[in-house]
Amino acid sequence: MALSWPQRAELALFAAAFLCGAVAAAALTRTQGSFGGSCPLYGVATQNGSSLALAHPSAPSLCYFVAGASGLLALYCLLLLLFWVYSSCIEDSRRGRMGLRFSLAFSVVAIFLILVSACILRFGTSSLCNSIVSLKIVASCQEAQKISWTPPGTALQFYSNLHNAEVSSWVNLVLWCVVLVLQGLQWKLEATPFRPLEKGDPEWSSETDALFGSHLPHS
Repeated sequence: MALSWPQRAELALFAAAFLCGAVAAAALTRTQGSFGGSCPLYGVATQNGSSLALAHPSAPSLCYFVAGASGLLALYCLLLLLFWVYSSCIEDSRRGRMGLRFSLAFSVVAIFLILVSACILRFGTSSLCNSIVSLKIVASCQEAQKISWTPPGTALQFYSNLHNAEVSSWVNLVLWCVVLVLQGLQWKLEATPFRPLEKGDPEWSSETDALFGSHLPHS
């Protein structure tokens, strides 16, 4: 079965959304692991001699939520891609009105989750960086990656990972918004299907009269 162009574009966007979600989830999980399982978002850093330490981390569930939402949405995109590739190559199936309605609802939920996750990453990273800079050991979070942390080995590339997770989340948000627009377009196209003109339609009479002139009844 040949997919329509909006659905082919939708699948291409899902492929990109899968990559963005996977990058965001992996980057945040790696960062949380480098802090020994503690969540650095909205955390407070403290000075320990010439090194830094995460004195007041956030609850681990905060990072679990962001990484989990990104990871689950990436998994959804992957499964959807595999399903439609299988359906278009082997089976003669199409997405009905009910399936499209579910897709629209899911896209709205996905956009909300990604927006919340992106905001948590944005403001959580900013709060941590402000705490680090206020200690006046380094001038930026990027420089804080180059000095030692307590315990040793903590916070390896934490800012780069958090920055990558945030950028991926914002890009993912844009992709899902475009997906929602495409799904809305498909809903509108299916709600007003094309129907050829028939002889009894008023439009048929007006078109034929314009081309051939009206036929007056013979007395």
